[in-house]
Amino acid sequence: MKFVKNVLSLLWKIYFGIYFLISTLFFYPIIFPFLFSEKGKIASFKIFVTWSWVVRILGFYRVKRITNADLPNEPFIIAANHTSYLDIFLLPSILPKQRFLFLGKSEILQYPLLKTYFKRLNIAVYRDNPIKSARSFIRARKEMKKGWSLMIFPEGGIPDTDHPQMIPFKDGAFQLAKSAKVPIVPITFMNNYELLGEPESFFSNARPGESLVHIHPFISKEKVAEMSKEELNSSCFDIISSPFSREK
Repeated sequence: MKFVKNVLSLLWKIYFGIYFLISTLFFYPIIFPFLFSEKGKIASFKIFVTWSWVVRILGFYRVKRITNADLPNEPFIIAANHTSYLDIFLLPSILPKQRFLFLGKSEILQYPLLKTYFKRLNIAVYRDNPIKSARSFIRARKEMKKGWSLMIFPEGGIPDTDHPQMIPFKDGAFQLAKSAKVPIVPITFMNNYELLGEPESFFSNARPGESLVHIHPFISKEKVAEMSKEELNSSCFDIISSPFSREK
């Protein structure tokens, strides 16, 4: 039974890889010309939302919002747990009305097809270089002043743990929220790791299905100002992890 499951997962991962590559090659030349001006970047996000829908439709991924709280009427920071690349691919179509940038690790610049797009629109964080890291946070604040929200995975990447177990959050997202004086929207991805596991693992999970998401009530900028970054870190961790506790 396990052998059959592994084979089906592998076949699905091959299918996913093929249609993901084809859709990326299709949308890349469409997005590219828009990456060199502010108005163009706004348009490119709309194209990215369309691409996210393509990933959902061709992958037979249905998204169910178990909790779907209102969003702030201003730029905000999205803080979410991270267990699968699907977290990234699905989010633009989950939050299509509020344009946002990803604040992510610089390692993604190693992928040729994503390098130009990520570098021009999103913000790479160089964790081993304090000077470049500081520049990334300065740019993040500037982009928020232009009306962009920011998507940050406070765990710092996909943890090597038994999902959905979370690891302690880094302070960067909460320090940035306090510095920029913006709200925080906590999000919990419940089961994306079951739909698409680690691509480099030969027989990791891979299948179509329903992605379960909690969009929690946001932490207002007034609350952000009142709390220390450590308190914000702890509070967001508790909020994001709470749906898993309720399932036990």
